[in-house]
Amino acid sequence: MNRYKTLAANTIILGLGQFGSKVLVIAMMGFYQAALGKDGYGEINNIIDTATLLMSLATLSIGESIIRFGIDSAYDNKQVFSIGFRVTLIGVTFCMLFVPLVGLFTNIFPDNNVLLLLRDYAWLTILYVTTGSFKSSIALFVRSIGHVKLYAIDGILTTLMNIVFNIFLLFTFNLGNTGYLLSVILADICSIVFLSFAAHLKQYIVLLGIDRDLLKAMMRFCLPMIPTSIMWWIINASSSFMISGMMSFGDSGMYKAATKFPSMISIFSGIFSQAWNMSAITENNSRTIAKFYTNVFNIFQSTVYVISAGLMLIIKPAITILCDKEFYTAYHYTPFIILSVAFTCFSTFMGSVYVASKQSMRSMVTAAIGAGLNIILNLIFINFWGIHGAALAGFLSFIAIFAVRAIDTHKIVYMDLKLPKMIINSALLMIMGMIIFFVESEIVYYCALAGIFVIIVILNFKAGISAVKMLMKKDVKE
Repeated sequence: MNRYKTLAANTIILGLGQFGSKVLVIAMMGFYQAALGKDGYGEINNIIDTATLLMSLATLSIGESIIRFGIDSAYDNKQVFSIGFRVTLIGVTFCMLFVPLVGLFTNIFPDNNVLLLLRDYAWLTILYVTTGSFKSSIALFVRSIGHVKLYAIDGILTTLMNIVFNIFLLFTFNLGNTGYLLSVILADICSIVFLSFAAHLKQYIVLLGIDRDLLKAMMRFCLPMIPTSIMWWIINASSSFMISGMMSFGDSGMYKAATKFPSMISIFSGIFSQAWNMSAITENNSRTIAKFYTNVFNIFQSTVYVISAGLMLIIKPAITILCDKEFYTAYHYTPFIILSVAFTCFSTFMGSVYVASKQSMRSMVTAAIGAGLNIILNLIFINFWGIHGAALAGFLSFIAIFAVRAIDTHKIVYMDLKLPKMIINSALLMIMGMIIFFVESEIVYYCALAGIFVIIVILNFKAGISAVKMLMKKDVKE
């Protein structure tokens, strides 16, 4: 099987396991919004964003090392798993310190509604972090040793269990935020048990005799990922927190509702990136790696642009159908969010160069640039334009990260980014965004969006043909 077929096969397997489950979560969004209300929906997302940050801190981002060293046949999988498990265990234990710290900060800032919220859910958040951290480490190891299908099946089962628990705890027992968090915790526990038995993980546990050289190598790789994770968290989550603090939880809930449908692009990108990182690591020493990167990125960016344009076209009716009525106006805030997510995808692709070449420090520096810019722009833009300002701040931040990474990775792997095509596609998406902002006539609105969507499809059609040709070849050597 040629390298393109391997990448496509892994993407399809991961997609079957994750895309359906992610879409199901989005389909349930109206249920969650109705059960929690606008303020509750904003609150729960602030709690989850906090937990996401704590997971990176608690585990020291060891999951990045698990997947990087687990795929590499030069390293002992038993040692990789045992090191990852121990680091996670120690990390979540120290994470307990988060609870008294929240109480301390609420005494210093007694009027901060975000800190008061986190104080009320502190112990439940820690439990969420603990189960989520172990689930993530175990799942990443299972994928790294080649059990891609099992990893995909686990994604489906975890989502289904989460929804079942949510129906009982939110609808039957009306537990609100507590019920939502407990649903995720219980689903993660089910996932841990399932993967442990299905992948026979007990055979990978080393009780004594940890390889210290491998431990040092894994820590050298993952430690720079901690600030990188913090930077990405700042970019992705700071807008929500700043809207909550500067405006209200209700406005934060509206912003989060607006981000859910653009996350469809992230779903595709996330699935592809998991498969792509496996290929990038495997092919890292290939003499034709630059051509491989160029071809794959050309197809990837075309797909992202077509999906983005498609979302622009359907975003208004989709939100009306799937969201609770309190959130119907959320579509007004989506254009810059969709553009932001598109450039997030491109930045992540550039980051795969750092993963394959073990240049995690450069990943951190480039993410830091975007994080700093995001905070500054949020402080300015939210004051002037509210939720629209937060969306614009994210868009500009991710453009900055992509630009810096595109220049920096050129020193490692030369890629032809097809910049003229990127500029034209981005400009067309911006025009679609202006139509969503300003056009009131339904006929003009949909006709104009549909026309531009067709133009974007035509513009990117050639990349799709190239992908088919590559997949049809028995062996691709370029």
